[in-house]
Parts: sequence; structure tokens; C-alpha cells
Amino acid sequence: MLTGLRTWLTRMRALLISLPLCAGVAIWGIADPAGLAAWAGQVTGAAFDALDWLYMLWVTGLLVLAAWLALGRHGRVRLGRSDESPEFSTPSWLSMLFAAGMGVGLLFWGVAEPVLHFDGAPGYTPGSREAARHALAVTLFHWGFHAWAIYGMTALALAYFAFKRGGSFMPGAGLRAELPGRWVPAAAEAANITAIVAIALGVAGSIAMGVFQLQRGLFVLVETDPEALWISGALLLMLVVCYALPLVMPLDKGVKWLSNANMALAIALMLFLLLAGPTAFLMRGFVTTAGDYLTELVSLSFQLFTFERQEAAGWFQGWTLTYFFWWISWSPFVGVFIARISRGRTIREFIAGVILVPTVFSVLWFAVFGGFGLYEELYGLGGVVEMVRYDVSIALFTLLERVPFPGVLNATAMVLAFVFLVTSVVSAAFVLGMLSSHVANPDRRSKVAWGLVLALLGAAMILAGDIQAVRSLSVLGAIPFAAVMVLQMVALLRALKFDEARYLAERERARSWQ
Repeated sequence: MLTGLRTWLTRMRALLISLPLCAGVAIWGIADPAGLAAWAGQVTGAAFDALDWLYMLWVTGLLVLAAWLALGRHGRVRLGRSDESPEFSTPSWLSMLFAAGMGVGLLFWGVAEPVLHFDGAPGYTPGSREAARHALAVTLFHWGFHAWAIYGMTALALAYFAFKRGGSFMPGAGLRAELPGRWVPAAAEAANITAIVAIALGVAGSIAMGVFQLQRGLFVLVETDPEALWISGALLLMLVVCYALPLVMPLDKGVKWLSNANMALAIALMLFLLLAGPTAFLMRGFVTTAGDYLTELVSLSFQLFTFERQEAAGWFQGWTLTYFFWWISWSPFVGVFIARISRGRTIREFIAGVILVPTVFSVLWFAVFGGFGLYEELYGLGGVVEMVRYDVSIALFTLLERVPFPGVLNATAMVLAFVFLVTSVVSAAFVLGMLSSHVANPDRRSKVAWGLVLALLGAAMILAGDIQAVRSLSVLGAIPFAAVMVLQMVALLRALKFDEARYLAERERARSWQ
């Protein structure tokens, strides 16, 4: 009996530590939201001040590593048996990974971020045409190759050890399998717990932002109070009720259906805006922005504003570093989820699907939504900058008021934001159940428990009251997980080298027998 209890405690150690920890943060945030937000801002600010140069090098290095693996000899390696076919069709695969990775964020920031950079990115005159052009390029820098390299490389490490070595999807699995030393078991367990906390905080931040946006949408549609806490609470409760059903359904039925429906609706909204707006301008912006992004990619990857004024460094930390850490905080969640649905794909196919395709879609998305907002400022009625300064949550709805059928479009955007949130929470609860229970298919109780904790954390961040506080809280768990990612990449490279040497030795042995 004692042996069985000891085994159970060992297996559930991550759950017994991480669940109370996340619940404690949620309770702190509900009881003292200002205090929690201030503490999170101090911690993240200190980390950024000390190690911003290292973080930028690391994220850029992940992109270089991804390109090297995709284009090199390892690109032919299949994640699974050599004759294994992918579990999901390519369209469903792309829809699921994209909806889980960035869905609600694209809606929230699609108009707001380019307009904010147009109004205040360092090195450019606010409101100028040069600032507009740079605004789209720097937005893509935050949402493009670097972001998906963070997701993709985390997912690749997990998928490789799960499908090639028969291990689990635990973030520490690769460390246990490949790294030497007595410290490895403890580091692997710490990696699992760190990943759980990072996921919970990162997803809770998206819940808060989504509720903010939904509440502003109601203000535009039916003139409700955009600041009323009871409306925020009602929206959060409705969200919890709606994601409860998918939590008790199998992954391939719940998340797959939601993801496909979401992407179809998002593409329909984007195409309508493209056709109803200044189509030629937006398409020229798409081509120009893609070229500017590729042209500026190297310089942006190493731009730390070392010799600029303090305001520029503050902008860099508040935008670029915060975004990269936001992606890191989501990477254990999105990484596990992408790995879980990517069996049977080659490394080359995996990296192209996870990094290249979503980036191309992001270019088009921001060219349409952000480009339309910039067009209104430069050549249209104006006023978008003022609205975004007042409240970034209302940016999308402000723009949709300027095209035909604004009521229908605003309602569609709200439905899309809501379903994106449901998809993200369902996916996150599934992954949290996997990581905390050490099983590939967590039971319903585990998923529901994590769904409730995510709701509590979301409530805490809603009470924090502003987007900057939410962002600081969201990236808090990513700071230690960045170190875990370094160990994961070391383990992955060691495994690739060892497996390649073993394969060559076996092939040489087979030839000698012939």
C-alpha cells in the first residue's frame, strides 16, 4: 500500500505542486489585483533590464536553428515510424495549431498594434507615411517567424522524443532521455512544473484580453457599460459554461471542430474586410509589408536600442521583449498541443507548417486589418489613433463601423473572439491535464479542474484592470521556462546526432552482410 501511495505521489507531484500554486496566484490576484500586478511588473522589468540582450539572441537563435534543421539532412526525419502517415489532414492540422497558438490575439491586436506603432514607434515621426510602413513591419516581427520558431522548436523537441523515442510529451522528457548528470531528474521535474505555471498564466492573460474585447464589443453594439465589472464577470461565466462541454469531449472531436469553424469564420471576416475596404491599397500593402519584413528581419533581430533614449528602450521592453516572452509562456502549451497532433510528419514538413504557413497568414491578416486602420488615418476619416489611445480593446470594432453591415460584422467578430477563447482554453486545459497527470489523454476531472483554475486566473487578471498589467502577469511564468527551452534544444540536438550515427552504423552493417 505504501509503495502504491509513493508511486501515486511521484506521478502526481507536478499536479500537487502546480495546481495549488496557480490557485494561490489567482486568489492573490482576486484579493489584491494591484499588488499582484505591481509585483509582476517589478519582476519582469528586472529580468528585461538585466538580460534583454541574451533573450534576443536566444529567440533569434531558435529561428536560425529551425531553418538549419528544415534545410539540412535532418529535414527528412519523420516524427514516428518511417512509413507512418499524418494523423490529421493538413488543413485540419494547420487550423488546430493556428487557432490554439494565436487566435484571439490576432483579433485583439490586428488593428490596434500597427496603429499604436504608427503613433509612437521609436525612430520615426508619429503619423508619417514612413511610420505607417515601419509599423506593419515591426508588428510582423512580433507575430511572425520568431514567434512561431519559439512554438515550433518547443513542439519539435517534444514530438521527437515522444514519437521517435517512445517517451511522453512532458517538457522534461527529453532532458531525462539525453542529458547526463545527477541533476537531470530534478531539472526535468522542475521543467514540468515551470511549464504548467507558464501555460496557466499565459492563457489566463488571453482570457482577460478576450473578455475586455468582448465587453467593448457589447458597448459598440448595445451601449452597455464598457467598465462594469458585473459584465466582465458575466462574460467570464458564459465562457466557462461554453468550454465545459468540449472539455469532456475527445480532442479530435472537440478542438478539431472548433478550430476548423474558427478559421473559416476568421478567413471570411478578413476577406470581407479586404473586398469591402480599399482592396488595391490593402493588397499593395500586403506585398510591400512582406518585402519590408524580410528586408528588415536581420536588423530587427539584433536591435536593442542601446544608443537610443530611454523611451526607446522602454518601448522595446514593453513591446518586443514582452511579446517574445508571451510566446515563450504559451510555448509549452502550444508546443505540447502541436506535437500531439503532428505524428507522421517529417521535420521539414513540420517546420514549414508550423513556422512558414502561419507567418504568411499573419502577413495577410495584419496587411488587411492593420493596413485598413492606417489607410483610415492617412487617407480616410481618421480618428482611429485617438480611439486606440483611449482603449486598445475597441480598435477592431471602431474599424468595422466604417464598412457595410457594421452590426453584423461586429457581432461576427465577437462570436469569433469568443470561440477562439473557448478553443484556447479547451486546448490549454487538455495540455495542463497531460502535464500534471503524466498521461497522454487526461481524464475529465483533471481537465475540468484546470478549466476552473484558468477561469480564476482570468478573473484575477481582469481585476488587475489594464492591458499592461495583464501582459506583465502573462509573461511571468515564461522567465524560468526560457532556461528550460535551452536544455530542450541541447537534448534534441544530442538525440538527432546519436540517432543519425546509429542509423548510419546500421546501414553500414547491412551493407557488409550483403
